[in-house]
Amino acid sequence: MESFSAIKKRMKSVNDISQMTNAMQLVSSAKMRRSQLLHESMYPFFLFCVESMQEMIRNNEHLDNPFFVLDQKQEGDTWKIGYYVLSGDQGLAGAYNNNMVKITEDHIRQKVMENSQKNISTEYELNVFGRLAREKLTRFGYNVNSGFSFPISEPTYKDARQVSAIMRNRFLKDDYDLVYLLYTRMDSPVKMEPVALRLLPVDTKSISRLLPKDLDDAGMAVQKGDNLEYFPNSDAVFGYLIDSYTNAMVYGAMVDAFASEQTARLTAMENATDNAEEMMKKLELMSNRARQAKITTELTEIVNGAQQADKM
Repeated sequence: MESFSAIKKRMKSVNDISQMTNAMQLVSSAKMRRSQLLHESMYPFFLFCVESMQEMIRNNEHLDNPFFVLDQKQEGDTWKIGYYVLSGDQGLAGAYNNNMVKITEDHIRQKVMENSQKNISTEYELNVFGRLAREKLTRFGYNVNSGFSFPISEPTYKDARQVSAIMRNRFLKDDYDLVYLLYTRMDSPVKMEPVALRLLPVDTKSISRLLPKDLDDAGMAVQKGDNLEYFPNSDAVFGYLIDSYTNAMVYGAMVDAFASEQTARLTAMENATDNAEEMMKKLELMSNRARQAKITTELTEIVNGAQQADKM
């Protein structure tokens, strides 16, 4: 059994940790509430942009627009993929950042394997929001764009517009054939999952996954089966819509990632505080036993000393 003084030192350390995790829990709780309000205010706009895009694609099968046309690669060609990975700047959020690193590695590995089976090469570049995943992916030897840096905490629509403009420009310049968004989607505080979404060219299957099931087959703007008319023409309408669409998708991903990170950190701090309290109970029991053992030892020494004195 540990000594009484050693147990007391451990109890002080655990108590200090408990106070720190409890304070971080309160901070994370406030940030989570703020992020959820941001998520709720953003979602209708995000949903409407996604749904409008799906409706227009459904009503206009023959699109001659670079943002909607997927290149066809032959043997010996190369797929150039741009990834935009949304992670956090701070730790103590459970497995949140590690999950983002894992889905990034898995997606790159899957694309390389699929393309190699078709004798097609794969080039990629990682543009990472957040310090932790960027440092880890760089350390693991992945091709990380060191010049890309945007804050992930307290996301703003202005930041989203800047990022989406970079995506569209690099896509049009043929720097990328494909652009993917990798982030953690928060359906509810207890349901969060990392997702990989092809943003450019527009992927109708990915769009369908983002819509609620009751809205997947019918739109808010038009009824199913109606004919849409474009003014002045479909290209002009799609050229305008693609900006709003990518802005909304990036902003939605940033808000989702921010809310998911705060929720993950709150859960981690709650678990850490609960574990510290449970450990304190065990240490208090050990402390009581050690104190009783110490008192017993001292009494035994006093009795033995008295008996020795009587013999003398």
